[in-house]
Amino acid sequence: MSRKNRVAILFGGRSAEHEVSVLSAKNIIEAIDKEKYEPVLIGIDKKGCWYLTDSSQLPDSPTLGSLRPTQVPLALRLGEKDRQLINLASNQPIESIDVVFPVLHGPFGEDGTVQGLLKLADIPFVGCDVLASGIGMDKEVSKRLLRDAGIAVVDFVVFTRREQDKIDFNAIEKQLGAPVFVKPCNMGSSVAISKVHCQEELEEAVKLAFQYDNKIMVEEYIDGREIECSVLGNDEPIVSVPGEILPQHEFYSYQAKYMDESGAILVVPAKLEDDIVKKLQDLALKTFKTLCCEGMARVDFFLKKDGKAIVSEINTIPGFTKISMYPRLWEASGIPYTQLIDRLICLAIERFERDRQLKVDAQLMNEKSS
Repeated sequence: MSRKNRVAILFGGRSAEHEVSVLSAKNIIEAIDKEKYEPVLIGIDKKGCWYLTDSSQLPDSPTLGSLRPTQVPLALRLGEKDRQLINLASNQPIESIDVVFPVLHGPFGEDGTVQGLLKLADIPFVGCDVLASGIGMDKEVSKRLLRDAGIAVVDFVVFTRREQDKIDFNAIEKQLGAPVFVKPCNMGSSVAISKVHCQEELEEAVKLAFQYDNKIMVEEYIDGREIECSVLGNDEPIVSVPGEILPQHEFYSYQAKYMDESGAILVVPAKLEDDIVKKLQDLALKTFKTLCCEGMARVDFFLKKDGKAIVSEINTIPGFTKISMYPRLWEASGIPYTQLIDRLICLAIERFERDRQLKVDAQLMNEKSS
């Protein structure tokens, strides 16, 4: 009997989305095909420490707190293919990992930092590579690239911390209208997003956003339906059916997403005409490719009454909680949760095997050309 592939589920992390990451990991662990894969749970606490853990350490909701550290702290050793992870308590290696499934939402996980570490360690990992992860996390950079590719995006202005005292509501209203949304440029799950109608609200929103990033974005308000598509694949990605979010709060906030079970109605698949579905799927695919994505991503849109689709943002490690749109959209598209996880892992290994064919020895290249 062949050995099962050992899949490290990497979750938690130092970002404000720690609790969401833990919930996503819990669902992946429950759904993964245990006849084919041996899951290894690696939790990262809010200080950034890595621990070998088990499902009993995972809370059932974001209100129940974060990862509880265990007695098995881990360290990652670079350059040691069969001794990558070391048990710091015993100073002994644990059995080697075949592939890592990062379920780290937000900074220090979704932004290319962990992806770069895993590339240095020569370990396959699920999801986008370093470049696409960094681009996808930074809302300003991703919007500029999409705009240059001719893709409609939400109009915006960006401010750095040194410009904080110069942010004026009247000037913003002249450019973007009102109300507007204020958000950190590098954050997800609607953390620290505020809807702003006046100068007083703007000042409070700016203070909040700057607690999470050194660069913030002010976006125009779009009167449109909130539609999402999931994308899956490497060289030949495919797109799911679209889904629609009907927020029951003023907007789709962190509270509405994770704390309030009735915070939003998710319509899967969205009730759309066939030509609109095709347009959204084509646009999701173009967005995915423009931002150099591989593996997976979720593309979020605003669909205006005139049929114009505007890209809101891309998420390179979308949520995998029980109510998350990424797996629900694939379920509605004919790929159930367990099969989706399998395909994501296979895509990670496929990319790893493809990339390892690239030459890294410049001296050998020079010898062959002489």
